[in-house]
Amino acid sequence: MPGTTPGSEPGAAPGTVLLLAASPAGRGRLVDAASVLPVLAAVPPAVLSGTDTANVVELADPLEPQAVLTRLRAAATAPGPLTLYVVGQLLLDRRQRLPHLALARTTPTTVRYTAFPWHWFRDELRLRPPGGTTLILDLHADQETWQTLGIAQPPGSPGPPGSAPVPPMLPPALDSGRDTAVYGRIAPPPSRSRRTVGEPAYMKAVGALLRSGRRPPDEELHRQALVRAAAEGAYPGFVLARRGTGPVPGNPHTVITEAVRSGRHADAQALAAQHEQSAALAHGPASEEALHWAEVRADLAMLAGDAALSCHIWLAVAAARLNTGQAADASSVETAVDRAHHQWGRIGDPVRARELGPALAELRSRVPGRREGALDHVRRQLSQLQTQN
Repeated sequence: MPGTTPGSEPGAAPGTVLLLAASPAGRGRLVDAASVLPVLAAVPPAVLSGTDTANVVELADPLEPQAVLTRLRAAATAPGPLTLYVVGQLLLDRRQRLPHLALARTTPTTVRYTAFPWHWFRDELRLRPPGGTTLILDLHADQETWQTLGIAQPPGSPGPPGSAPVPPMLPPALDSGRDTAVYGRIAPPPSRSRRTVGEPAYMKAVGALLRSGRRPPDEELHRQALVRAAAEGAYPGFVLARRGTGPVPGNPHTVITEAVRSGRHADAQALAAQHEQSAALAHGPASEEALHWAEVRADLAMLAGDAALSCHIWLAVAAARLNTGQAADASSVETAVDRAHHQWGRIGDPVRARELGPALAELRSRVPGRREGALDHVRRQLSQLQTQN
């Protein structure tokens, strides 16, 4: 984990830091998320990351979820340790009741189209090497979201400094991947009498601690930030604290990740294919176990620069999920079709793009996704491809 990771060893890859602060611009704003960025920006990049050198990407009140996805995807493919500092407000979409990070244009009625789905964090981080990713969160929730997440920890006194309770797991809806370490808090809903916008007290405490120039291990940084925020009168709410899994010898994900990092893309693809075949024999070709490995293969093809293969696998995954009865607006189905669409647009061979285009168009007619006009885009591109050699 940052502060104690191999990323600080001589010759190691630089760390990557993504600072994301987002909240609605209108009356529904619960927290002034962007107010924490000057505090974090004053911290040297190497301290933010816990590595000798680091690259920092800052997103202040972004407008479009796709813009956030693009930056997150780029950060997730960086070879060194990755630390994400995320401050913002959680809202639920009205159709699936899934948590989203509200962006500047988000309103309660437009969450599905203008906010960032939380499960996209998990989707983008799943191929990160074990022990190489940390999420530090300061989130605020309204009453509806708080209750839907199943948070049982009641609002009340935080108790003595450092005694904030630590739950054994994250709310399932905020799962960010088993290999990702997560620290932070979800602030409770504001009282009806409070009309002021809240402060990201926990993250400001993190920034203040890091400005000393020293990066303690994540758990210690988390504990000190809770104590500092409590001393300034901020109730932590629901405390998030979970260690990510470290590199485990023999773990297939660890072995595959190491193969990718050393440029052995064919070996990584072959290993994933073996695990997919084993899962299909044991659980069925449309089982979650087999589809997981198919999705890993699709991601590996993307990392190897084979957009056509990645698109083909994502199309197969989407079709399999639909054929097993999953809804067209299920997050796993939408993700598969969106990724197939994204990779299709990166195929350089017009012949291969024409071959895959009709299947994508058929799926897009059933799974329109969150971006308006996605099916029309496929049809226009297909029409243009017909004139290319």
